[in-house]
Amino acid sequence: MQTEVGQRIECRWCRSQNQVGSTTCYTCGAPLDVRDLVSDSGWREAPRLRDMTEIHFGESTCQVEGEIVPVAEIALGQGDWVYFEHHVMLWKEEQVGMSVMSLQGGMKRAFAGMPFIISIAQGPGRVAFSRDAAGELVVLPIWPGQELDVREHAFLLASHSVGYTYTRVQGLKNILFGGQGMFMDRFVAAQEQGLLLLHGYGNAFERQLQPGESILLEPGAFLYKDAAVQMNVETQKLTSGLFGGTGMNLARMTGPGRVGIQSMYVHHHAD
Repeated sequence: MQTEVGQRIECRWCRSQNQVGSTTCYTCGAPLDVRDLVSDSGWREAPRLRDMTEIHFGESTCQVEGEIVPVAEIALGQGDWVYFEHHVMLWKEEQVGMSVMSLQGGMKRAFAGMPFIISIAQGPGRVAFSRDAAGELVVLPIWPGQELDVREHAFLLASHSVGYTYTRVQGLKNILFGGQGMFMDRFVAAQEQGLLLLHGYGNAFERQLQPGESILLEPGAFLYKDAAVQMNVETQKLTSGLFGGTGMNLARMTGPGRVGIQSMYVHHHAD
């Protein structure tokens, strides 16, 4: 999971530079002493974070605990804060301050099935988060100027330096999205590096698309993408001699940029 650059070790997952001799990436927690696992078709497994791996951002530290239903325990430094969906907090120390993020389009978000309450935990102190399902934590450092689109109800938490809004993909009118199209959370880093933690159901994989390269996804598999990746909806007709056929909605992803998928899909309802 590493390449050596001069006297530093570059993490192949997030490209951060680490001190020689490090076994895990300081920024994303990926093992540096394990080779990338890439399928013949180009899908790379998200790093399997070791139990008790530490990740650092700002004046804070995130420790990943467990493997089947992983927990992200955050030691928030003074002045640092994270935001998260209302129901994913597992526990917190008494001194950790709590508030609610001001969001636009509350009713629209509610009718779309997106979270309309985003909570904030303010340091100093410890707080922990987890989703109540088996899966993997996908750690995505976001560098200044980067934008990332994430399917609804996939993000576990984001650091205070990451901006948050949402966007909509028209046309995905299958059972997963209730006929309203697909809404995605959009995360943007402005002047300072930020940290985004996602929960992928089952296992998570990533593929780097080249400019103009396309791949078709079943919409339930989609987890995240770089904002530069174009997402369009296609309906493919499947014919049958008995019943005249049916249609299949697929999402065409066109590069350049990263695309992340999950191997299992769980349907969510509004808060």
